Amino acid sequence: MALLENLTDPAVLAPVNDVVDSLDDKDSVAVAQAASAGIARLEAIRFRAVAQLNRHRSGARSVTQEVAFALSVVDNHAGAVVAAADALTTRLPRTLGLMDQGKLGGFGAMKVAAATAWLSDTDARAVDAVLEDRIADKNPGQVRKAANHAANTIDPDGAGRRAEGHRNGRRLSLRHGEIGVASIEVEDAPVEKAAAAYRRIDREARALKTEGETRTLDQLRADVALDLLLGGQGGAGERSEVFLYMDLFTYLGLNDDPAELAGHGSVPAGLARQIASGSDTVLRRIITDPLSGQVLDLGRDRYRPTAGLAEFVRVRDRECRRPGCHRPAQACDLDHSLPWQHGGHTADTELIDLCRRDHRLKDEPGWTYRLASDGTLTIITPTGQAYDSTPPPLHQPRPPADQPPPF
Repeated sequence: MALLENLTDPAVLAPVNDVVDSLDDKDSVAVAQAASAGIARLEAIRFRAVAQLNRHRSGARSVTQEVAFALSVVDNHAGAVVAAADALTTRLPRTLGLMDQGKLGGFGAMKVAAATAWLSDTDARAVDAVLEDRIADKNPGQVRKAANHAANTIDPDGAGRRAEGHRNGRRLSLRHGEIGVASIEVEDAPVEKAAAAYRRIDREARALKTEGETRTLDQLRADVALDLLLGGQGGAGERSEVFLYMDLFTYLGLNDDPAELAGHGSVPAGLARQIASGSDTVLRRIITDPLSGQVLDLGRDRYRPTAGLAEFVRVRDRECRRPGCHRPAQACDLDHSLPWQHGGHTADTELIDLCRRDHRLKDEPGWTYRLASDGTLTIITPTGQAYDSTPPPLHQPRPPADQPPPF
């Protein structure tokens, strides 16, 4: 462990950084290449460590969540890392060897693991042997193409089944982007249907591109696609529930503090006021603790009757309480931090929002969940690592009235 710590010790790296600052163009490229080779070797070590963890746990599903915590990555990426680690240390030793030589980065190695995941162990090792002389020092796109070609050549019948499997795995995903934007993607759609859908969207967008239309074709395509998804009426009559947290003064235009959209994050004040001014918007008064910003109560003045405790917990939590998961609370399960059969009570002090996947993770052996009186949820993994999750305050904590504000 001391060796690994030395590799990232600032005291060790400082002299190197001083030298880099004096390099010419040619040497700068050479040092960047050497650093990339070193990173590839370290990534090989990381894959071996993750594979060892997976072996210790006999491939338990919760390994993905623990890797996500430990490496500070999203669950999908953590799952891909675990799968690649297992494949590289068992079925793809030559690809792992290229990493040890600094000739293939971790991202490229994951492309090989994904391209061969459907093959038998024997066929995967055959592809591994074929690729050894083909993918060294290639970029991930080149690696992916070479790996897919080799895999399809080794097992052409299986390639057909794989294509069918991908099409059966089609799904719709929502990915939050920068401030105020998000993306909807139909993943693994049948190619002929996806192409036909794009042609229809493109045709209608071009028909709208008449004189005086200021939107670009890209903007028109996006607007047409959303209109079609919302029933072809541009969203008229469609309702969806989102939680937008905004200070009263921001809503009134007296300040421009950013608001918070559950599941997405911060949005500018102007955009928040635009969302809040919709004809179907329901406004709620939320009472907070001035010292902490945490939710204490919900105002009852609204268009629809309150759902009571469940709604309070969802408003308080905003999102799934597992650190790193951003599924909005209204799409989550309401769960007891302490199982009711073990003494838990149905009260806001013991209820939390967990998405269905993380709800199941809570019941995995070795995982412990503790909810403190201030709302802080502590999750302890089977290896003893602790991670805290606290509902974000609705405003910055304010000092008591008898104390001056901080500078």
